[in-house]
Amino acid sequence: MSTSVDDAVRALLLLMPRMVGRAKRIPVPEELQSLALAPRHLSLLSYLLFDGPLTVNDLAARLEVAPTTVSLMVGELSGKGILERREDPADRRRRIVSITDAQRPSISAWLARGATAWRQALEPLTPDQRQLVIDTLRAYEAAAAETDSAPEAGTGTGTGTGSVTEGPVP
Repeated sequence: MSTSVDDAVRALLLLMPRMVGRAKRIPVPEELQSLALAPRHLSLLSYLLFDGPLTVNDLAARLEVAPTTVSLMVGELSGKGILERREDPADRRRRIVSITDAQRPSISAWLARGATAWRQALEPLTPDQRQLVIDTLRAYEAAAAETDSAPEAGTGTGTGTGSVTEGPVP
């Protein structure tokens, strides 16, 4: 089956809001609701849950943000009892960040639904196809970020030929 770019754009414009809506409907565990966790915390917690304890620099590299940003997030989550920092036995100057034992079950249950759905969607693909999905989503995010920073972002209209340009994007 061959899909044109315009057909793919239409399909994704319908699919993306449903995906975002479904992700937003994943209930935050009751014990975490009062902590006002932001989406950026979700990525940090995902890395710590799936990859185990990491240093601030490792987290910063994976999250593609500055170590100071991660340090602030870790400080905030440590203060809420979600994360703990301990000395790295191999290098006492470094701190290892991990999810507290008390919060691990709730965070695991919360993030498992999304991880299970991604695993189910990605397992049938070849490694190259999986990388293509990741690369495509990254390219979309980068293009959306460029559109967000453009002076008149979101004010474009269609060309009249059925193609989509700069309209609202989820």
